[in-house]
Amino acid sequence: MDLTTPALLFPAISLLLLAYTNRFLTLAQIVRQLAADRTSPQLVARQIPGLKRRIGLIKYMQTFGVVSFLLCALSMLAIYAAYGPLGNALFGLSIIALAVSLLLSLWEVVISTQALSVVVEDIERRRPEA
Repeated sequence: MDLTTPALLFPAISLLLLAYTNRFLTLAQIVRQLAADRTSPQLVARQIPGLKRRIGLIKYMQTFGVVSFLLCALSMLAIYAAYGPLGNALFGLSIIALAVSLLLSLWEVVISTQALSVVVEDIERRRPEA
């Protein structure tokens, strides 16, 4: 493996971290809106457990993404310094950290989808019968 192999992951990991940050900012906005919502306390109460799980998952998604980025950079450094086996091992760990981050992201998407279902149910419940 040469130096360009781990370098290929740099743009992908950077974009992934940007996407995770956007998800966090969106979630923060949702939490603030729910905190200000005084009209549907039952809906807010149903959302809280999922929001807590999503906040924790996003924290770990970002952590594993950053670890993956760091390991990738260290892999490049090791390869540059002619420590090929160490570079290969660090690159492998980087890929594993990236995979964990992506799996956590998938889990967060599932929880997010469930939260949308709760909102849709509330809308249907409040909708006047036609």
